[in-house]
Amino acid sequence: KPFGARIAHSASASPREGSGIKMTDRLRHRYFALRHGESEANVAGIIISDPAVGTVKYGLTEVGFAGVRASAEAFAACVLGVTAGGGALVAPLPHVRIHASDFKRTAETAQTFADTLREILKDHCSEEGFVPIPTVELRERYFGELEGGPNTRYDDIWDVDRQDASAEPCSAESAEGVRSRTGGLVRSLESQSLAGDGKDGPSAIVVLVSHGDALQLLQTAFQGSPAGVHRSLPHLNPAELRELVPTPAGVDLLRAPESS
Repeated sequence: KPFGARIAHSASASPREGSGIKMTDRLRHRYFALRHGESEANVAGIIISDPAVGTVKYGLTEVGFAGVRASAEAFAACVLGVTAGGGALVAPLPHVRIHASDFKRTAETAQTFADTLREILKDHCSEEGFVPIPTVELRERYFGELEGGPNTRYDDIWDVDRQDASAEPCSAESAEGVRSRTGGLVRSLESQSLAGDGKDGPSAIVVLVSHGDALQLLQTAFQGSPAGVHRSLPHLNPAELRELVPTPAGVDLLRAPESS
């Protein structure tokens, strides 16, 4: 269903202060997945996964832009506690980092999300805030021989994923390969003080703007589940924003390696 005025959450409960769960049992930063808004490729019903095409063509529709603005407004209200014209803040704003696939549909999503936040928060942050960072690890899954064809053929790939997540049917990128690169990004971010306050600085909120399959597969890492079950997880609709809350197994998969 369309994203409304709330933030969706993954299945596991989020550990908070006073919950009895140790801080070492959670990730350093807080993560949100944002799927791109409705795109021209969605409307045309075609698969666009080749960066040579997707980075320059098939951006958002007007419906797509509107959906992203609604998600940004909900994020500001539900996560940051700020609404347009809402007055003074009751607490300092957390540091927010936006990483986005460099495909046209995700780049436009990230920029619209950032512009909407900047407008809502114009009295509380600098004009330089909320600048999306192009991130190739968040690119669309490559669908090989299905490129440019009907999106009804996604099932041909997903059926194989369920049997062998390391397979590359129709020369597509494997499910495990996609999870490895998206999960690797999270592990890299976990090793960084994104708020810029040194090695042991405060945590940040990270918004990952990407594509359906890439985010479904990243969810399996947060859940500590096999990559092949990605289609059994709740589907992300266009412009849907979802908090990625790790299970203990997910923390083990995604935590940054300890430095020697």
